[in-house]
This record gives sequence, C-alpha cells and structure tokens, in this order.
Amino acid sequence: MAGEFTAQMSRRRGRWRLYVALMNNAARWPEYSFEHGGPVPTLTDRVNALSVLGFEPVPGAQWQWTEDSETPFDPCSPVLLIAAIRVRSWAGVGA
Repeated sequence: MAGEFTAQMSRRRGRWRLYVALMNNAARWPEYSFEHGGPVPTLTDRVNALSVLGFEPVPGAQWQWTEDSETPFDPCSPVLLIAAIRVRSWAGVGA
C-alpha cells in the first residue's frame, strides 16, 4: 500500500507553492510552484499539482487552512496562510 503524507501549500515570494512533507526521509521534498502569483489556486489546480508530484488526496480528506505570522509573536506581522491535506503516494513515490 502507498504511504500517506501531509501536503502543504503556502505563498512564498509572491507565488503559491505546494510541497509534500516526507518526514524521516533524507530525500528532497517534492515541490510544485504555481505559475500565477494571484489568488489561491483552485481545488482542481491543487489536485493537478499533486498528480504531477505523484500524489493524490486520501479519500475523504479536505484542505485545512491555518493562519500564521511572518514574524513570530508580532501582532503587526503580515499573515501567512498555510493549507494542508493528507495525501497518498502512487507507485511508491516517497515510500
């Protein structure tokens, strides 16, 4: 059975990027950078990006959004949005 992991998406340097956290693994984490720097990528865009990386959402999984700050403990800091979803690999990717 393919492994399960957490995929996260955040905006960095004006662009959205999606990556799969491969914990306890020395390999570079698979990452996808969206071409546009505008609004949040659509659900279809995110699923397609996961597919390019060799992953798919775990059945029933939903994107969860978390708010963070660019500068920890600074209430005036710009807000960072981080999305996460459980994914599973295809054909042993990341396993």
